[in-house]
Amino acid sequence: MKELVERLVVNRRLDNESLRALLTECTTDANVLQLLRDCAVRTAREQFGLGIYIRGLIEVSSYCRCNCLYCGLRRSNRTAERYRLRQEEVLECCKEGYRLGFRTFVLQGGEDGTHSDEWLETLICQMRSQYPDVAITLSLGERSEASYIRLRRAGANRYLLRHEAANPELYASLHPDSRGIDHRIACAEALKRAEYQVGLGMMIGVKGQTIEHLVEDLALIERMQPEMVGIGPF
Repeated sequence: MKELVERLVVNRRLDNESLRALLTECTTDANVLQLLRDCAVRTAREQFGLGIYIRGLIEVSSYCRCNCLYCGLRRSNRTAERYRLRQEEVLECCKEGYRLGFRTFVLQGGEDGTHSDEWLETLICQMRSQYPDVAITLSLGERSEASYIRLRRAGANRYLLRHEAANPELYASLHPDSRGIDHRIACAEALKRAEYQVGLGMMIGVKGQTIEHLVEDLALIERMQPEMVGIGPF
């Protein structure tokens, strides 16, 4: 296992069989897990030093057309508090955030059909005009390639679109009525063509998830080469 960890650190990748073996060993061997943690900390410090990067998340809407089972914003959740921010409210958040030192703003929300390309384009243009030195990140789900291009030209830099689960069956079990993982990946590919910095990622510990599923997730990330990866516990 130590040899596999060393190979991963040096080559930045492992074949699927090696990944499967390493992930399986981590569940039973605390020493292997600690070795991986130590390597991760060292790699992070080589890349980022001891800096802390703060992002200002602005939740623009709690409405969503989707019914993803893990999400509190899913349309079938009748207890969720629903709201939509006005453009003026978003810009006020940016004003306060910029004063506090934030230099990345994230417009995040459910897949709310009322947020048209026109509405978002106007908002992003205002943000870019008022704060030319900030990064503008979007996390607004699946949209058309034309929409992604339009919002990129308006001034957005980054787009977070976690793939959630690379395995088609697991993805379908978490996303009823969705257009499937192939469509999700197609959206990520469209974002890359539009020259966004793209974020993928998945959850750990969802019902039915296996080591084999995690290997598929990591293989997808390695193939897509996103600029950002978000991996978090369910």
